[in-house]
Amino acid sequence: MSNRPDILLVTGLSGAGKSTVLKTLEDLRWEVVDNLPLSLLERLLDAPRPRGVEDAAQPLAIGLGPRTRDFDPERVVASVRALQERHGWQIGTLFLDCSDAELERRYAETRRRHPLAADHPASDGIAEERELLAPLRAWASRLIDTTNLSAHALAGEIRTLFGGEDGGESTLQVMSFGFSRGLPRHADLVFDMRFLRNPHWDPALRPGTGLDPDVAAYVAADPAYEAAVSRIEELIGLLLPRYQAEGKSYVTVAIGCTGGRHRSVHVTERIAQWLREHGFSPTVLHRDLATAPQDSREGFVAGP
Repeated sequence: MSNRPDILLVTGLSGAGKSTVLKTLEDLRWEVVDNLPLSLLERLLDAPRPRGVEDAAQPLAIGLGPRTRDFDPERVVASVRALQERHGWQIGTLFLDCSDAELERRYAETRRRHPLAADHPASDGIAEERELLAPLRAWASRLIDTTNLSAHALAGEIRTLFGGEDGGESTLQVMSFGFSRGLPRHADLVFDMRFLRNPHWDPALRPGTGLDPDVAAYVAADPAYEAAVSRIEELIGLLLPRYQAEGKSYVTVAIGCTGGRHRSVHVTERIAQWLREHGFSPTVLHRDLATAPQDSREGFVAGP
């Protein structure tokens, strides 16, 4: 979104979903800090950026609530106005509301105590907190009622509202591997290329890899190659937007063959190129490309 704030204050009734919102924003590559007193905000912004963060425009989300030290809703409003006037920051406030009955149900279900009613029924704490937060609720730039929202649905709404121009695009990796050296641990989609004819058994091609034109041509000449690989590309293209819509931060597509040097390498390169041509931005990893070719790993031990 072009109107995404530089800083977003996330507050609301305890049990209404603040943790879900902050976790979702973190997955969307926001910097997230929970229960930070606003008096320390300027010091935080002057501090060096977190390791691995190069985007100077990375937005910041701050969770606020009764557990925040020196929390006072009216002082929060006054502090935010002063910060906006002094620095010109675009600061938004997201307030999470929820019906009393649903909050009571959630506390009963999780058997947690309300932060403002450690020795009293949750309903007492909910009523006290609702009154305490009234100034923030009235002043908030955006309000979400989570009464009828599951955590999954709330996360989806946050991705829609604050996902930025890429909508929280998943980090996509396409990798080749050899089944003889084990499946990749974190693969989401695995495709087996062992049905294609194997360049390993051609003495002239064996020393090469799927990056070499003659090896690639040999693999692509298999009668089943084009029909199979094109269908795999279409399937991946269908599934990736669904993964993104579900908020999956990382997606790994693994293409395997026996040794991980010929067929899987070529097909991985082809699929990665297809993805780029269709608007995706994959990174490519060839896990087993540097390994030496071995007959025993190809399922055959040469005789004398």
